[in-house]
Amino acid sequence: MRTSKALPGFSLKLLALALFAAFGQAHAEDEDIAALTRPDSSVAVGVAGLSGSSSERSFFGQYNGLRRNDTYLLLDLDYIKRDDATGTWTTLQGRDLGLDTREVQFGQQKQGDWKYSLEYNEMVRHDPRTINTSLIGAGSTSPLVSRLATVGSGDELNLNLKRKNVTVSVEKWLSKSLQFEASFKNEDKNGARLFGNGFNCPSGAAPAPTCTTAATGINQWALLMLPEPINSTTKQFDARLNYSNDKLLLSGGYYGSFYNNEYTSMSATVDGNLNNPLGAPMGGAGLSSGLRSILQLPIALPPDNQAHQVFLSGNYAFTPTTRANFKYAYSHASQTDNYSSFGNAPNGRTNLGGSIDTSLYQFGLTSRPMPKLSLLANVRYEDRNDKTPIAYYNIEGTKIFTNGNYSPKRLNGKLEATYQLPAGYRATLGADYESLDRSSFVPTNSVAGLSGLRQKTEESGYRMELRRSMSETLTGAVGYQSSNRSGSGWLKPNSELGVTETSNSAIYSRTAIFPMSMVDRQRDKLKASADWAATEQLSVQFMIEWGEDKFSAPTTKGLNSSHMAFYGMDLAYILSDAWKLTGYWSRGDQTMHVDHSTGYMAALRNLSDTYGIGVKGKPTSRLDIGADLTLTDDKNEYNQGLDASASAANKTLLATSGGLPDVTFRQFTVKMFGKYALQKNSAVRLDLIHQHTKMNEWTWGYGGTPFAYSDNTSVYLKPNQNVTYVGATYIVALP
Repeated sequence: MRTSKALPGFSLKLLALALFAAFGQAHAEDEDIAALTRPDSSVAVGVAGLSGSSSERSFFGQYNGLRRNDTYLLLDLDYIKRDDATGTWTTLQGRDLGLDTREVQFGQQKQGDWKYSLEYNEMVRHDPRTINTSLIGAGSTSPLVSRLATVGSGDELNLNLKRKNVTVSVEKWLSKSLQFEASFKNEDKNGARLFGNGFNCPSGAAPAPTCTTAATGINQWALLMLPEPINSTTKQFDARLNYSNDKLLLSGGYYGSFYNNEYTSMSATVDGNLNNPLGAPMGGAGLSSGLRSILQLPIALPPDNQAHQVFLSGNYAFTPTTRANFKYAYSHASQTDNYSSFGNAPNGRTNLGGSIDTSLYQFGLTSRPMPKLSLLANVRYEDRNDKTPIAYYNIEGTKIFTNGNYSPKRLNGKLEATYQLPAGYRATLGADYESLDRSSFVPTNSVAGLSGLRQKTEESGYRMELRRSMSETLTGAVGYQSSNRSGSGWLKPNSELGVTETSNSAIYSRTAIFPMSMVDRQRDKLKASADWAATEQLSVQFMIEWGEDKFSAPTTKGLNSSHMAFYGMDLAYILSDAWKLTGYWSRGDQTMHVDHSTGYMAALRNLSDTYGIGVKGKPTSRLDIGADLTLTDDKNEYNQGLDASASAANKTLLATSGGLPDVTFRQFTVKMFGKYALQKNSAVRLDLIHQHTKMNEWTWGYGGTPFAYSDNTSVYLKPNQNVTYVGATYIVALP
């Protein structure tokens, strides 16, 4: 990324005036000098500066490596050389070499014969939140928790996650029709991310007398911030043979993925007392031994695993107008990490023995039987077989139950026909089908929090589109799509373990809860678009899309319906041979109507608008300038109500509080650049970026008060952020 940090205290307006004053002076110089042409090989070196503190850059610098420091080195490299005697190309590219997001690529190739490349890149993700804590060993497998006297009296903790990738790729043409390709990628991931645990006593989820009122003498609750330590490696290997002739294209090979995590579990030590849910120290004897022991239990981290796949895909031309495509893939994934390294294990099992085999079959056909008619058909079948052994892993009080496995079989089908009608019309009619069989439910497993499951669901639908070229400058299209999902009979959870098949009427309950992916659904969508070349200088595109989902289940609660709408417009205007103007606007509007079993009814709405305008120009043969302005305005609305079954206390609370407030996010960004050719082989470039972010959200704080954990660790996100970046770069062509 080409960005820079501005020095503290400088004025955006003064800097902009200085930029364009310099360009104006350059414009007054000799305009007959030829414009700088991009060289085959070049190096760019410069410096960048940013304004504001690290917390003011939490959004701006989240992924681009510009979060922590005030100044940065800008260094890019492009080296391209061809050996005329052998026809061999050598390339060396470097991007963002002075940042934490650096990329380097080296390669050589002889076209039509062989090629190899070596790539290295880094990416860092900084958590945008500011954390204040007394936690010792944050990001390790054995953190020590101790309560701060007051919120904000600890040390600042910055969490980040860094990835380093190395990729080696080779290609070789074995003959005119046979090519070999192979690549190996190694990714190391290090750092920590926001994580934690918590528990409430008494609880039926913990066996007595560890977490009961009798054992503790008082009800207690605690929530801790425990960053997840990350030190893992993922290796990926891909090798394939590609064959081609006049009618047949084939590609077959192997893909493997191997994940290794150096950390197997995390165990915290809780020293001293913690706060109660109201933010005051727990009274009496303080934190009970029962709750303390639960909070200190080891937490398993992602285990090692691997996957292997062999595949064959291709297409075949029966005739010049009829072609088939196909694919077969078989995958085997396993997870056999030893339980001894995780700190706890069930009786009789040394590892999960996880094993999943997946077979994928796909066949498609496209044809043009006559000049005005095009046909398409496609079918895809996936069979997943979970062979993981069943064992008793879980306990809630005196109830024990096993793990489950998930072996779905999914069938997808698609038919489509397009016909060229008179008067410039083109019509498309299609049909879609999907079937999902989730296989039998494990009888020794338990379903918690749900009123029912479905083994099978089916969805079928149709779609239509009519497109017309209304003139040489205007093309429009309108389309409609409808589908309906239904399924097999409901499976009702038994009082202890397993499920029993029943009818909709028998399983009905006013407050029942069913998975939204299994309930009946009617989906309708409408879409319209237009492409208008108003003049030789002006072109405009419009798009409107509307959709509605209606859900039906044997309950009055849950997700009832959802609605979406999208509006968009893009335009481009050529002011002259040297100047071009672009602009766009889009709006997304989504609403979900959800009723909760306690009587709450909510219409959750997300409304997002994006505006942008840009200009690029070439005032002289030496000078290129441009500017882009973008505005993003996003709002989440929590429109809440209550039904007749709501309690008096809930009615009073909603009337008093007004419900959850809206969450708003607004970001304004302006980017300006200028590039001036000093000579035919050198240039200077100036970049300016200013970003203003304003948000109001209550997830990690409200009204200026940060969210606090039970040890007074606080998490805060700065609601108003202003960042200005300035970068200057010198570019020179290499001989």
